[in-house]
Amino acid sequence: MVQRVAVIGAGPSGLTSIKACLDEGLEPTCFESSQAIGGLWRFKETPELGRANIYPSVIINSSKEITSFSDFPPPAEFPNHMLHSEVLLYLQLYAQAFKLLQYINFETTVVTVRQVQGFAVKGQWEVETESRDGQRRIQVFDAVMVCTGHYTKPHLPLQDFPGIAEFPGKYFHSWEYCNAKGLDGKTVVVIGVGNSGSDIAVDISRVAEKVYLSTRSGAWLVSRVGPGGIPADLIGTSRMHMMIKRLFPSQVEKMVENKLNQTLDHSLYGLKPKHGFFDQIPVVNDELPARIISGRVQVKPNVKRFCGSAVVFDDGSILDKVDVVVFATGYNYSFPFLPSALQAKCGHRLCLYKHVFHPTLTKPTLAVVGFIHGLGAINPLAEMQARWATRVFKGLTTVPSKEAMMEEIERDTATMHQKFACSERNPLQVEYIPYLDSLAELVGARPNVPRLLLRDPKLALQVLLGPCTPYQYRLTGPGQWPGAREAILTQWDRVLKPFRTRVVSEPESNGGSTRPRMLMIFAAAIFLCCVYKKQKSMSLLSHLPNIKAMW
Repeated sequence: MVQRVAVIGAGPSGLTSIKACLDEGLEPTCFESSQAIGGLWRFKETPELGRANIYPSVIINSSKEITSFSDFPPPAEFPNHMLHSEVLLYLQLYAQAFKLLQYINFETTVVTVRQVQGFAVKGQWEVETESRDGQRRIQVFDAVMVCTGHYTKPHLPLQDFPGIAEFPGKYFHSWEYCNAKGLDGKTVVVIGVGNSGSDIAVDISRVAEKVYLSTRSGAWLVSRVGPGGIPADLIGTSRMHMMIKRLFPSQVEKMVENKLNQTLDHSLYGLKPKHGFFDQIPVVNDELPARIISGRVQVKPNVKRFCGSAVVFDDGSILDKVDVVVFATGYNYSFPFLPSALQAKCGHRLCLYKHVFHPTLTKPTLAVVGFIHGLGAINPLAEMQARWATRVFKGLTTVPSKEAMMEEIERDTATMHQKFACSERNPLQVEYIPYLDSLAELVGARPNVPRLLLRDPKLALQVLLGPCTPYQYRLTGPGQWPGAREAILTQWDRVLKPFRTRVVSEPESNGGSTRPRMLMIFAAAIFLCCVYKKQKSMSLLSHLPNIKAMW
């Protein structure tokens, strides 16, 4: 019977895995190679090999309510989009609230994880660790949770850029970037238009003579600021929106792209990508358009080659006297402590059932947590994976046969490559709410909206029409949290709280809340019609103009 669990890493995924173990009555022992919790969100003055790194200006892309753990709402006074230090503080508060620190061995690196003899019977693992002073120790655990993330091994494809060896200037990977010190008056080329590349280009453009942002395929650019100034990721991320998107995928995608182009013409700005909006995680950056329109950043195509200090682009244009090149070219994921057999790939992704369990293990006692991408925050995804994994460890739920898991992995991989623009650098992506719901179904914690509409209409309308915040997965089933209902009903209060630094009085309006309430009732009626009459397409098609207005 599983009792002792090794948790590797004390970042967000590791912390929530420790808590999931405790919730199921298991005994976690966490190994963290650094001296503190936080993982990616712990800023370091000097990058440390083998660990994720961020720069001082990093602000989280998802808002605090979307990013939160399901039974720990963020403090109301926290800004909606937190600086890295505030994200770290939230994690520290989480760890303190649930007394997680006592289970963590700091400055302890996991060297190897291997199956104990007789694994087919007991499913145990031998975990070898090394402390800061070089002392090695081997311990036996009943299960292992791998929570090390995938931003630790920079991908620097110098072979793809002929002439870089003779480049007289300085070049480095974005992983090494700390700040723009020393770049005053320089000409800088940033290769890669992902979130890191865009952030760094903006940051450097404040002091550099000129910054050029090179992109191979472009990107959709979204703002953190949504309609009326509220966080953008709280709009259009409800269960109702998900249902409409599933019924009319191409129409919804076109509508979103048109709306983005109304704000910023992606073709005009040289950013228009080759892929659709939902095919890849968009770039979240509020400042890049202002830097482009002011000429501080210029968007260029892919770099073809280097000729001394000159850079030649795919369109034939040449940029002379470049001083610095920043490669924002992503990361190679790697789990060097795991047996090579468990690192086999299916397509570009690891061969993992529901991105958590390896199908070839005779006992499902090793889980990968947090190695996932979705159009949403990582914390809720990792938390749900950990909740499911610990219940599998305890035998409270089971995984299918090896053959069934392999079939689903292959089918899931084919679907993923069809839906998303996956690559070796971005090996996986899931549909956010459907993936959470699929795991919640296995846990027994998926919210039942029709039942809620009958028993608690006020809450049900928030669950159906409001943003899909993590608290929804604590309303019922194992791990049910008594505060979940209140957390959902007060989430907008926490969103508005940080804005109340100068309260402006507004004239009273008669019946101002009537229209939103009627829209909520209208949407609920459509939903019930879809569920009970099984006429989804017909019902929604007849009301499509109204739905578009709500969107």
